[in-house]
Amino acid sequence: MIKGPGLYSDIGKKARDLLYKDYQADHKFTISTFSPTGVAITSSGIKTGELFLADIDTQLKRNNITTNITVDTVSNLFAAITVDEPVPGLKAIVSFKVPDQRSGKVELQYLHDYAGICASVGMAANPIVNFSGVVGTNISSVGADVSFDTKTGNFIKCNAGLSFANDDLIASLTLNDKGDTLNASYYHIVKPLTNTLVGAEVNHSFSTNENTILVGTQHSLDPLTTVKARVNNFGKASAVIQHEWRPMSFFTVSGEVDTKDVDKSAKFGLALALKP
Repeated sequence: MIKGPGLYSDIGKKARDLLYKDYQADHKFTISTFSPTGVAITSSGIKTGELFLADIDTQLKRNNITTNITVDTVSNLFAAITVDEPVPGLKAIVSFKVPDQRSGKVELQYLHDYAGICASVGMAANPIVNFSGVVGTNISSVGADVSFDTKTGNFIKCNAGLSFANDDLIASLTLNDKGDTLNASYYHIVKPLTNTLVGAEVNHSFSTNENTILVGTQHSLDPLTTVKARVNNFGKASAVIQHEWRPMSFFTVSGEVDTKDVDKSAKFGLALALKP
């Protein structure tokens, strides 16, 4: 296990990855190329219904500085410059999106054995300021995440969470949407040799008094093939099979069916990721 509690975004991340990652109903293709000089180019395309979107991401690494430039099919340009550890434990990120004039942001992340802090401020006349902090250890931690809009003078986000972990189990509890939504998640490693995992997530909305329950599992059929499945309390069941047909290149098939309305057409998704 890593030292320190990590950042606030790490609370419940293992369970979220198990329950949501790789599940899709679209067709996606990604190809990445690398050069000896440290340049990486990733081209991706996704087909959603009749709509096709694509982007090209160029990444350049030089010492501890990483520059990413992404251009998509609707003429948006996103750029980010990351400076990793100018001092021990610190990471600085400057990012902006063109033509969105309010998208510029400066972010600082600091990781310590007993704390994780992330602060960001927009590069605009009346910026959005975000601060999140976690204190504790890699076993137990507690934190908060708040955002303040200086233009309106309102808090647009105010969340809090806590996490508990040991060698094979991670449990977390977060209060989101300014106290309206309570989220509890559970992640358990059942059998490390076959990468067998189980997880669950429960969301309760105080305003609507509605509960959403999602349960999922993962198992490796062999060192190169992994299957995942999940089901929620509304009867929607999904499954994923992913095969690593060459190192770092994956072929993924996913599907979803509504067990309470079998007349509905099942949803299927395909994803192909190629890396040399």
